[in-house]
Amino acid sequence: MIEQKIFLQTKWELYLKSLAEDHQTSLNNVVNELLTWAFSNSEGKKQFEAWLDDAYPAKGEAEDKEMDADEEAEEKEEDKEAELEEEAHEDRNYNEDRETKS
Repeated sequence: MIEQKIFLQTKWELYLKSLAEDHQTSLNNVVNELLTWAFSNSEGKKQFEAWLDDAYPAKGEAEDKEMDADEEAEEKEEDKEAELEEEAHEDRNYNEDRETKS
């Protein structure tokens, strides 16, 4: 077994420690059993990996997602500008039509 240190958020550390005390075992055993339970079937593993890929994408994927998000924001801005410009043209055309009728 490899010994490795991990850092838990305080709320999880306190919760898991209380479980360990209630069951007269170590925090390490509780964490090991939790992981064993969580990953005991392939569907659970796939769900976790999918969540992890989405929450913390691999470096290349994260950069791709950032570029996609930037492009999407630029497209939205361009669409908004085009829409505003179109509205301005419509207003001008309406005003010109009213002036020619008067």
